[in-house]
Amino acid sequence: MTIHPLLERARQTGNPVIENTTATFLWEGRTAPAFVSDMHDWDENPQPLTKLAPGLWSLSLELPVDAYLEYSFYDPKTKQRVADPLNRHRYWNGIHAYNHYFYMPGAAPTPLARLKPGVPRGALTRHQIEAPLKIVGKKRDIYLYKPPTEKPVPLLVIYDGVDYIRRGKIVNIVDNLIAEKRICPLAMALVQNAREARHVEYACADSTLAFLIDDILPLASEHLNLLKIGRNPGAFGIMGASMGGLMSLFTSMRLPKIFGKALCQAGAYEFWGYEGVVVDLVRHLPVLPVKLWLDCGRMDFLIDANRKMQAMLREKGYEMTYFENNGAHNYATWSDCLWRGLEYLFG
Repeated sequence: MTIHPLLERARQTGNPVIENTTATFLWEGRTAPAFVSDMHDWDENPQPLTKLAPGLWSLSLELPVDAYLEYSFYDPKTKQRVADPLNRHRYWNGIHAYNHYFYMPGAAPTPLARLKPGVPRGALTRHQIEAPLKIVGKKRDIYLYKPPTEKPVPLLVIYDGVDYIRRGKIVNIVDNLIAEKRICPLAMALVQNAREARHVEYACADSTLAFLIDDILPLASEHLNLLKIGRNPGAFGIMGASMGGLMSLFTSMRLPKIFGKALCQAGAYEFWGYEGVVVDLVRHLPVLPVKLWLDCGRMDFLIDANRKMQAMLREKGYEMTYFENNGAHNYATWSDCLWRGLEYLFG
């Protein structure tokens, strides 16, 4: 029996089969599942596969040569993900399932995510805070990063901090950037999120700001040699992605004398058809003395909201940079772009 040439290639190199800017996904079987990805709002808009030959189905996408994409096959009847036997590369999506992933020929993970030989390493320590009434649950994990220097340094607070450690490789990236003198030495407070209640804490919540001021900053000041914010107003930074990106911009708008730098990746400035409170803060407040970095993937479902926000910030006259990449809504995209924002804010 003659094997279809595309299937033969997929068996050798894996899904998808890439030719120039075309990525073709293949499925063997009497019937085929659907295809879901960031490009099509995931489970909200499953894409059918087309019969290519008896027992063989396909779907082709045109993608930028430097794109990174996560996807899955999906059974609309059971609403369950279906593993792709032709792609062994899987990545936990941080919510409830694994995605498969691939890079187009012009894309690759940032080399900064791997610690280079001889690079001095910062120290990462784990702490736990009790903050009744301010957070969901009684306790919260906080990781503190001390850079390889004894001098006072600025602090960068990171929402979804544990995900940025494990999936965003932020510690390696910061170690490498400091060693290469591309950013100044900085300390980090990496905050665990509230898991199922993450949206509640990050939806422009003043209680989260109280937790930040009353609990996280004192903990960081106790264990790290930080710049005195009274003498260096706005020297600290805040960052996050998606809802964490929204909360980062909100934090900077509400506390500009402390967090004068905000790094917002794929910020969820609009969700469920509504604008976040931060949109009104940008629209109605006088321009605040903050420096902002926004980035978003062109295949991200939040790209329109990010384009609106950056246009509003520019029109108001904020000091900012906005960057688009050929990724989507995932930590690989955010990790690969992270160095740009860190260099802009702390370089």
